[in-house]
Amino acid sequence: MASGWANDGAVHEQIESTVQDAVARARSRLGQGESLTHCEACEAAIPEARRQAVPGVRLCVACQSEADQEAKKFAGYNRRGSKDSQLR
Repeated sequence: MASGWANDGAVHEQIESTVQDAVARARSRLGQGESLTHCEACEAAIPEARRQAVPGVRLCVACQSEADQEAKKFAGYNRRGSKDSQLR
């Protein structure tokens, strides 16, 4: 059931789009190609065990932890555009 000016199925489309964005973000963070022997951020050596465990690894554990903390700050998109969200 749509409300206001929204078309039927608009809420479902918003949810689907949000899920697709989240999947795309997750896939973009997956490693690709060969693992590096040294961190691309700080140039510290990446242990062989980490390179075996995480295909395509590019960062050492410390730099990856920092990158993960930064990624948590991203809250996604508010597609609803409610008055409350526009006032914040």
